[in-house]
Amino acid sequence: MVIMEYKEWNIQIWISEDDQDAVTTATAVLFTADGKRHESVAHARRKPGDRPVPGIGDELAAGRALADLSAKLIEDGADDVARMASPA
Repeated sequence: MVIMEYKEWNIQIWISEDDQDAVTTATAVLFTADGKRHESVAHARRKPGDRPVPGIGDELAAGRALADLSAKLIEDGADDVARMASPA
């Protein structure tokens, strides 16, 4: 029987809006079991003529922060592979 190792990574997302509800900011932070911390910040901006719908800004800002976090993790992994492939 093969025993697989499971790891748990947790992501927390903090969302805030400016005083005019025009800019939503999301901060996504990934905490790995080995103590690494990765952070991404993203924004969603409402057009001046649009009515405020906070849920839309939350979704866009959080999605953008997670997309940026994803890109950073892929880049970190590719850098690690390149380092390991290089002769010491």
